[in-house]
Amino acid sequence: MTRPVRWGIISTGGIARTFSGDVALIDEGVVAAVGSRSIESARAFAAEFGGTPYGSYEAVCADPNVDAIYVATPHPFHFDNAMMALAHGKPVLVEKAFTMTGAEARTLVAESRRRGLFMMEAMWTRFLPHVVKIREMIAEGLLGELVVFDADHGKYFAADPTSRLFAPELGGSAMLDLGVYPVSFASMLLGTPTKIVAMAEPAFTGVDGQISMIFGYGTGVHAVLTTTSAARSATKAVITGTDGRIEMDDNFYGLGGFRFYPRGGEPVRYDFPANGRGLHYEAVEVARCLEAGLLESPVMPLDETVAIMETMEYLIAQL
Repeated sequence: MTRPVRWGIISTGGIARTFSGDVALIDEGVVAAVGSRSIESARAFAAEFGGTPYGSYEAVCADPNVDAIYVATPHPFHFDNAMMALAHGKPVLVEKAFTMTGAEARTLVAESRRRGLFMMEAMWTRFLPHVVKIREMIAEGLLGELVVFDADHGKYFAADPTSRLFAPELGGSAMLDLGVYPVSFASMLLGTPTKIVAMAEPAFTGVDGQISMIFGYGTGVHAVLTTTSAARSATKAVITGTDGRIEMDDNFYGLGGFRFYPRGGEPVRYDFPANGRGLHYEAVEVARCLEAGLLESPVMPLDETVAIMETMEYLIAQL
């Protein structure tokens, strides 16, 4: 790149801190500005990660020294924050879950295309080295025809009605916060399901707390997925094909490796060097796309983001 992408960070929460810390590990990006509803919070964030602090999100979007906006606010605010960034002519990386509804996702995508501005959902898992390798192996036919994808993502959260997992006003949802990972991974491997069978249970505040689901694709292949905010599950994922299977490490959605079991052969272990938390890989992808003049990433295309959002909306409606 001719110069690093100068990031404007909207929000000073945990995911914003993780992203900004990882951006410091690469040459393709730098934190140029940060916005918070509290200027004191923005100043503290800037003192740690750099950039100009602002007491509002719009000031970050209006900063001429900012090349792209990272929206790291809770789910219910993604739509308005991303629309604000687009209105100021800024490319946007929107934290997942992308929006609260499929309609919001479609509107955002249409607006980014109307303005000719880059936009991407921050599904960082897709850009991790072990996931890139898995896509390559599948494309090479090493697994044969895919048969089933199994994955779970469960975390224990104490019963706090103010928690982002349980508060409706914060977009409380096991699906939007946790289930998005296995659902998106299934989409990456198999596309949009043509049939969904699901069972959902509410958390104590009425938001979805646990959902188990089976996706069908009209080809005989299945995805069997579970998410819950009530317990720490194994967080494993297995991709099974006619010629072999891949068993991913615990926390399959984060940095890690996997073991490949070829049919009739000895297992092969694949390990990858860990650096940071892994969010810098998506920042590198944004930089690559902007440098190439792309309006969306071919690895996380916008139409697929909309389809994933619609699938999750359908699943939540099972309550």
